[in-house]
Amino acid sequence: MIRKNVLSLLLLLLPGIGFLLLTFGLPLWWALTGSIGLGPGGVGFTFDHLAMIFERPAYWRGLQMSLYYAITPTVLTLFIAVPLALLLQQPMFGRKLLNGLYKIPLAVPGIIAAFMVLTMVEQGGFLDRILMHVGLRMPRIVRDEWGIAVVLTSIWKDTPFMALIITGAFGAIASDMVPAARSLGASRLRAFLAIELPMAMPGITAAALLCFVKSLGSFAAPSILGPTYPMPLPVLMYESYREGKWAEIYAMGTVLIIAAFLVLAAYYTLTALSLRPGRESRQ
Repeated sequence: MIRKNVLSLLLLLLPGIGFLLLTFGLPLWWALTGSIGLGPGGVGFTFDHLAMIFERPAYWRGLQMSLYYAITPTVLTLFIAVPLALLLQQPMFGRKLLNGLYKIPLAVPGIIAAFMVLTMVEQGGFLDRILMHVGLRMPRIVRDEWGIAVVLTSIWKDTPFMALIITGAFGAIASDMVPAARSLGASRLRAFLAIELPMAMPGITAAALLCFVKSLGSFAAPSILGPTYPMPLPVLMYESYREGKWAEIYAMGTVLIIAAFLVLAAYYTLTALSLRPGRESRQ
């Protein structure tokens, strides 16, 4: 009977597991084996391609730039998405309209968003021409060394995505908890910091992680708006693809995958450690 149940369970899981293996496991295996010289056209087992990422300045700076483009917009977006999610929880005039308008960037492809920002903030662009009438000029934020236009594009694209998840996290909190805390003398800020924020933290961190991983592999905005040097690894991967350097592509992809997995591992470790004191106290 047990073997029959196990077999039935495996058959039910087979479509999902097979889909994951085909769309995620197989490409991951190709990237890992290709990065150590065992993929198609490889020269044999070697770590030279992976070591190249950390030894050559262009690739090392590219890795740093990729992490910068992933971390900076994620942190800045949090400061916009959390207040926006709180605002959407409040009964107010025009709430339904705002609830629809803030989601518009979700429907805009990344490359279109990059060209929109380019035409708006580039020197000689739309805003620059308006400022010229009052004797001002737009500072250089397109293809500058800090990649400001890239960061702005990521924030514009990620804010509704992050706010959508965080709104759900705040909405799952019992509606009587904050009024109960206020009736006991807690200020609105104190109730937010002591009750709402900790209870919504799983949703907030999940939204931040998803935005981080998405931005880590961003290509359109950095290639259009970012500086020519250093270029992030996704852009360098495309350059290597044009030159047919598959081993370098696999190596850069593997490094990005490892970086994403390290962040996810740190998240799950910290989450487990934060939950352990509560479990121990209940025991």
